[in-house]
Amino acid sequence: MSEHDENLWQGIDPAVRGRLNTRDYRAASFTRNVSQRGVDAGELVAADRSQPKIKDAWIPGVEIFARKVHAQRYRGLFGEFVRRDEGILAKIGFWPKQWSAARMFSGTAKGFHVHPPSIPEGSDAVDWLRRIYIEKPDDYSARSYDTEQWDVMFFIQGRVEMILYDIRAGLPRRVMRFFVDGDNHHGDNNVGVVIPPGVAHALRVEGSEDVIMVYGTTTVFRPEFEGRIASEVETAALPESWQKFLSL
Repeated sequence: MSEHDENLWQGIDPAVRGRLNTRDYRAASFTRNVSQRGVDAGELVAADRSQPKIKDAWIPGVEIFARKVHAQRYRGLFGEFVRRDEGILAKIGFWPKQWSAARMFSGTAKGFHVHPPSIPEGSDAVDWLRRIYIEKPDDYSARSYDTEQWDVMFFIQGRVEMILYDIRAGLPRRVMRFFVDGDNHHGDNNVGVVIPPGVAHALRVEGSEDVIMVYGTTTVFRPEFEGRIASEVETAALPESWQKFLSL
């Protein structure tokens, strides 16, 4: 703390003064914002991924795309998820084999979850993943949609914070943190999110409203595909007195 700051806070007890800090409001780089502070999903949709600063922060295989949500005054709204033969999913050749829905109560979180990448027999995992996502990222036909779980997520109510962490062997450790709005909050943050296997993902409800989501997967539900890391947040701890009683 500088001399000027010391004088500014001279009315605070000296024992506490040294612990003071202030929030940093300076503009940060895109990489820092997306990996640490978090950004609006709409900002990622609008980002030019050919620019080095964007490309270097983006997790390979992740797609974030705008959705059409049509507000109907005095009636409600109509939101489109995705069209099979148009848009991002058509481009990358991904169409879900199963659709599911989930509700997250206010104040709750999910994850981290991760699904295992499918490595062809006899192939080196690092070499395979680098070829698919770094060397030939546009060769979508090489992806193993039938033998690994990809997710595409949509949010129809509430607001959520999403964190993605690339933990695939041989790929850069990148983090993407962003905020998605449900259809009932009509705007640029109404998006769909494609998550590849090997990318750990977590969700946290933002605000006091429950979140309702719908998601499609390239495989049907298989419990062995659900790897969990640091997911203790999903477990509601019992009161200490209950735990003592149950341990008798």
